[in-house]
Amino acid sequence: MIKPVIGVTRCSKLDDYVASVEQAGGHARVLEISESPPKVLREVDGLLLTGGGDIDPVLYGEDRHPLIDDAEPGRDEFEIDLARRAMAADIPLLAICRGAQVLNVAAGGTLIQDIPSAVNTTIPHSVKEPKNAVAHTVQVASGSQLALALGPAIDADACPVNSRHHQSVAVLGTGLQASATAADGVVEGIEREGAAFCVGVQWHPENFWRGGEFSPLFNTFIERARHVHALRTGEDEDA
Repeated sequence: MIKPVIGVTRCSKLDDYVASVEQAGGHARVLEISESPPKVLREVDGLLLTGGGDIDPVLYGEDRHPLIDDAEPGRDEFEIDLARRAMAADIPLLAICRGAQVLNVAAGGTLIQDIPSAVNTTIPHSVKEPKNAVAHTVQVASGSQLALALGPAIDADACPVNSRHHQSVAVLGTGLQASATAADGVVEGIEREGAAFCVGVQWHPENFWRGGEFSPLFNTFIERARHVHALRTGEDEDA
């Protein structure tokens, strides 16, 4: 069976992302910010945007909140460019935590820069340890790409998730829609309408790869990337 190449953006905690991709049948290629986004997207079958530091608010036209924790220099520009090109080419894209925020900004959206100071909530959105501890549930939109991909992880449209973010979507980017929310209204999932696969989530499904709770999400992502590879090369998907 085809093992599609998945470009994985480099971050400080790569292991679980790589393990999730490999377990689902893909080949993880870790990307460097020195690479050319057009060249990268000619060589991969899918893109995984990983977690990390905050996006510079100047990139979505806002003043800086004092609690912004910057990502590595150059990462914002590299990943936003990648995300825009991936959306334009309809390359399967899975965006996790910071990645979901990158996806939204790349589509012209904005972010809540600090949930605790902007949202009146008692929901714990930043539970750092253990990394696969359930923090709260999210309500997933019935019939969405996310709902179809999560499958058995959802019960009555609700899905228990871990949570390590202090930012989230404010204004949705062009062509994006909210596909999951927390009970306090914080957007926890987004997706691009009509895309082969373009999904962002605020939680960290990669941390559950040993137990398989979110394997259906990664399996669906890899399946769509496998289809893209077959279309590009003429290879049999099941060979």
